[in-house]
Amino acid sequence: MTQDHRALALLLFSVFIAITLAITTWAGRNRRGSAEEFYAGGRLFSPMENGFAIAGDYMSAASFLGISGLIALFGYDGMLYSVGFLVAWLVVLFLVAELVRNCGRFTLADVVAARMRERPVRIAVGTSSVTVSVLYLVAQMVGAGTLVALLLGGDGGAAQAWTVIGVGALMVIYVSFGGMRATTWIQIVKSVLLLGGTIALTVLVLLRFHGDIDRLLLGAAEHSGHGKAFLAPGLRYGGDWTSRFDFISLGLALVLGTAGLPHILSRFYTVPTARAARRSVVWAIGLIGGFYLMTIVLGFGAAAIVGTAEVRASNAAGNTAVPLLALDLGGGADSTGGTVLFAVVAAVAFATILAVVAGITLASSASVAHDLYASLRRRGGKARSEVTVARLAAVGIGVVAIALGLLARDLNVAFLVGLAFAVAASANLPVLLYSLFWRDFTTRGAVWSVYGGLIPAMVLVALSPVVSGGPQSLFPGVDFQYFPLDNPGIVSIPLGFVAGWLGTVTSPEAPDEAKHAETEVRSLTGAGAV
Repeated sequence: MTQDHRALALLLFSVFIAITLAITTWAGRNRRGSAEEFYAGGRLFSPMENGFAIAGDYMSAASFLGISGLIALFGYDGMLYSVGFLVAWLVVLFLVAELVRNCGRFTLADVVAARMRERPVRIAVGTSSVTVSVLYLVAQMVGAGTLVALLLGGDGGAAQAWTVIGVGALMVIYVSFGGMRATTWIQIVKSVLLLGGTIALTVLVLLRFHGDIDRLLLGAAEHSGHGKAFLAPGLRYGGDWTSRFDFISLGLALVLGTAGLPHILSRFYTVPTARAARRSVVWAIGLIGGFYLMTIVLGFGAAAIVGTAEVRASNAAGNTAVPLLALDLGGGADSTGGTVLFAVVAAVAFATILAVVAGITLASSASVAHDLYASLRRRGGKARSEVTVARLAAVGIGVVAIALGLLARDLNVAFLVGLAFAVAASANLPVLLYSLFWRDFTTRGAVWSVYGGLIPAMVLVALSPVVSGGPQSLFPGVDFQYFPLDNPGIVSIPLGFVAGWLGTVTSPEAPDEAKHAETEVRSLTGAGAV
């Protein structure tokens, strides 16, 4: 990258950071200091505002950088990420959104604990929520490091490390001082910027091929090095039965995982009613659907215009495909147009990362304070307020995310998010659906369901090629790979459901039918909802 690229992109980074810090300062001055204000923004957002914020929360670095990069590298098989991420919202719309808004206050554990013994359930669900959030945060950190390393022209080790640290520090500031109100407005601003940037790039790609999608796809196949195989299934997931099962596992994780993501579920509490929550999801689906259609164009456009080999040479995981595409569409590395477009795209991607990490950090710190701290603290002793604990938790989670982000910086961000989705689908979704729809579900079943999905998912990831045994692994120099699949969902998701059923049928306690009836009425009608 030339000095002009760096200077302009850094200037745009600085402008966005200044705007977001101003929003945080404004939100901090206007808060009442209550838990409802910190966790849910006072429940004052409209469905449209919340829909944009949900889209901002969901359209992460994995979507903008990772998916387009995977499409540029693997064609059709990379496109499956876009499909999975989008289809998942049908599960959220029809099964989760309204019911969660009616049954809970701030976190996923509120929904489950409504009809169970609170302490064991909150500890289990809070632990799972923090685990999922940290895995998701790592992906955003990796995306930020990759982006700024490219921007600074670096081979990047020091640039990536300092970027990860800087993003971690900013997310702690956003959450600690601004709470949900600041986080929501940052996500809305970021959503508008990201959609605007994506639309502009998509239009430029289509203009380059005179609106002819066939020419775009044929050009992508020609410059991919794989020919027509680039446009057919199997380039990444069709080599053998292991890769085919890996594809099924990934699909399950993407489609089922969204409904178990803590930072997505927490957004339903920022609107006043369940009807508003459902309308928020409709807004979000429209925005997210359009965005993912455009990522397909950008991925194939990067393959056709930049070339798969050049994308892989810049970043083996494909995370730099969109910035390189912007550079070429603007006229090349030495042109003013290329400089401006590259800088804008880099700044939008950086804004994307900052907004998403703020939402995830808020959701995970809420789980620590509202679920874990409230359940584990000694009764009768002097207790800190939940909001104070949440702010302290944001600092601790930031430190952990920074450390893991530095460790995993060479992995594809979409792939890392796939792991977070697998854990969410294994540990959070079974207990949520059982709590909402199974009359006989018990406390033991809830706890077993969470741990029965969470522990196998984490163990299988630790024993998979993601961690050891290959050149792209976290620890390439060692080999304790015993599980052949990259994504554990095909095993761990059924285990979560089976564990919940087994815990319930072996439970000595009888299910509380009165509480179930109360929860059912509340979830379906909103009577008694906060």
